[in-house]
Amino acid sequence: MAQQGGQRVGAANGAALAAGIRVGMMLTDARALIPSQGIAGTSDAAGLTVRHMAADEDSRALAGLADWCGRYSPWVALDGDEGAHGICLDVTGCAHLFGGEGAMLDDLSRRLAGFAIQAQMAIADSLGAAWAVARFGAGHGKYDKDDGNLAAIVPEGGAREALERLPVTALRLSVEASDGLARLGLGRIGELYDLPRGALTARFGREVTYRLDQALGRCHEPLSPRPAKTSFWSRMAFPEPIGHRDHIARATAQLVDDLCAVLEGQERGARRIELRLYLADGTMRRIKAGLNRASREPGHLLRLLAEHLPSLEAQFGADLMVLMAGDSDPLPAGQETIDSIAAGTAGDEDLAPLLDRLGNRLGAANVARFAPVQSHLPEQAACLVPPLSGTLSGGRDGQWRHIARRPVYLLPHPEPIEAVAEVPDGPPVLFRWRGIAHRVQRGDGPERIAPEWWRDMQAGAAGLARETRDYYRIEDSRGQRYWLYRRGLYGEAGPQSGAPDWYLHGFFA
Repeated sequence: MAQQGGQRVGAANGAALAAGIRVGMMLTDARALIPSQGIAGTSDAAGLTVRHMAADEDSRALAGLADWCGRYSPWVALDGDEGAHGICLDVTGCAHLFGGEGAMLDDLSRRLAGFAIQAQMAIADSLGAAWAVARFGAGHGKYDKDDGNLAAIVPEGGAREALERLPVTALRLSVEASDGLARLGLGRIGELYDLPRGALTARFGREVTYRLDQALGRCHEPLSPRPAKTSFWSRMAFPEPIGHRDHIARATAQLVDDLCAVLEGQERGARRIELRLYLADGTMRRIKAGLNRASREPGHLLRLLAEHLPSLEAQFGADLMVLMAGDSDPLPAGQETIDSIAAGTAGDEDLAPLLDRLGNRLGAANVARFAPVQSHLPEQAACLVPPLSGTLSGGRDGQWRHIARRPVYLLPHPEPIEAVAEVPDGPPVLFRWRGIAHRVQRGDGPERIAPEWWRDMQAGAAGLARETRDYYRIEDSRGQRYWLYRRGLYGEAGPQSGAPDWYLHGFFA
């Protein structure tokens, strides 16, 4: 990778690391260690092959691998340090699902080796200790696995001893802090244990002591999981990968039952669910569904997922399935009222499940309702909101309070027409819209709508004309009914036309 001062090593395989090449080393120094066979070329075992980094492709591949690692823990995060190329997992309470921490590492290492991925892994009490041991622990309690990966488990309470002989750069320090410690002759983490904290803080600020406390587990280090961590989930592992749709459907039904049982025990309901299938080829497939209201009805949740199961591709088979409730709301147990039972509506289907199925099939953004907004202008008197949302702050008690009749359909934008009226304030007797003349048989109006007073003040301050509308309900000779309006008043029109402009705004049934 190109950086200031020249090209540096951004990543190295096991053979290069064994030869002494390290990440961050200048490319010229790496070529001095091993004879180079050229850039972006191929070489034999004794040569050095150099390839330009594809940062975007690496990021996408790492993100995909992080999603796949969700099979081991619902809390997975990418390493935030630039160029670290690491994945962090919080496996608290998850290791027993694989037979212990050692068995979990064995399974992870075996699968990564099957994907031709070389990895260095560590499990420790703190994220800082695991990070340090995974990257700098070679020869310090790490062991080589048969598949070529490196792995280590730091015993509980053993972080201090595991970090003692590691370099200070393993604390994730800045370059300035690492160089400053090196100038003082402090090259190992263990050499910092007995130093006065006040002296370290005075010399390097809070960075060194803070990173040391994180590695030793003295202060908590939060992760930012992707996606957000969920406390409600169910999982099912299979001895052999399954790929038949019927098998996947039956496993999904069992996962839904298990998740609903967990939600019921906590008196909560799911608002967003996600089904993940971890495939044998190292990829992951997911199905998502959102709910308008919290629910823990197995039949309803299963219907939302079942609509997408036929389109799911699992050619290599899934060896693990996980169902998670991404968002949840309190949902205490309720009791049906005597009135509802007597009326025979106790078992009627609620509107929320229907809206959930429509949103799941058409897209949540395509299922909405109109809500009133405080505005005199018809085109601004309503807006789209989620179907079961509460009252808008701009509405008035969430109710429509129009006294005058309104058309069933409004044009997106009022369209200009040509109109002829017998009297200035009377309805037109003839109008032409889109080149077709319409003779008026009946007319009612006007209904005068003026702009809001604050908009009127803004228009006056900007030197704009005041816009007043007179609306008319019109029926033509064909029996079609329209909603027309005249913009402005006679005498306020421009000097050229001498008459106000007319517009068609909507249609009545």
